[in-house]
Amino acid sequence: MNKFPYKCLVLDHDDTVTDSTRHVHHPAFLEALNELRPGVSVSLDDYFRLNFHPGFMEYCEQVLSFTPAEFERELEIWKAYVAGHVPAAFPGMRELMQEQIARGGYVCVCSHSLQENILRDYRENGLPKPTLVYGWDLPRALRKPNPFALDDIMDRLQLSAKDLLVVDDLKPGFDMAAQRGVAFAAAGWAYEVPEIRRFMQKTPPCTLTQWRRSKGICSIRRGFPSARPSSFSSS
Repeated sequence: MNKFPYKCLVLDHDDTVTDSTRHVHHPAFLEALNELRPGVSVSLDDYFRLNFHPGFMEYCEQVLSFTPAEFERELEIWKAYVAGHVPAAFPGMRELMQEQIARGGYVCVCSHSLQENILRDYRENGLPKPTLVYGWDLPRALRKPNPFALDDIMDRLQLSAKDLLVVDDLKPGFDMAAQRGVAFAAAGWAYEVPEIRRFMQKTPPCTLTQWRRSKGICSIRRGFPSARPSSFSSS
């Protein structure tokens, strides 16, 4: 495994560490739509797209026109579904985190999932407990892409921007990292949506991530994967 020159990995959770959107969040959203907007459906790829841009809350406000009461009901449905479904971590994540910690580094999480669910997923998948977790529990104004989490990590762990690497599959994570000049790695292994891939390919000077399933590890490389994970070589 490549040796990362970063003291702190700031990991997204869904579709970066766990394979959760296709197995948890998308089905939960369809369940909410069935109750709140009968006849409206969103495909899995379109769900990835709307989370990439304009963002989940913005989509619900601008496209679905959810009322405050409907937002509360959607949250209830989501929480209930997530409580009964634990997504699997991607192969190699445990080893990646263990090596980072063994070198004296930190693993932090910045996600749009709830903190209690993030910690549960880490426990159930046998992952090391993260040093700090920033989730949906934060006030909306402080959630990514707001760089609050990065500022807090740097302050509490006495680190600088060059010590951090953000790993995320969506634009909010990229935007958060860009605001503080923090290195960014695109998690390109959970799905393949052309618009998201093109954005990551044309947005230098990011450090982007390639998944090497044959070895079950993550390696940081230049350039977005040009093939699906199953076709990566073991070299």
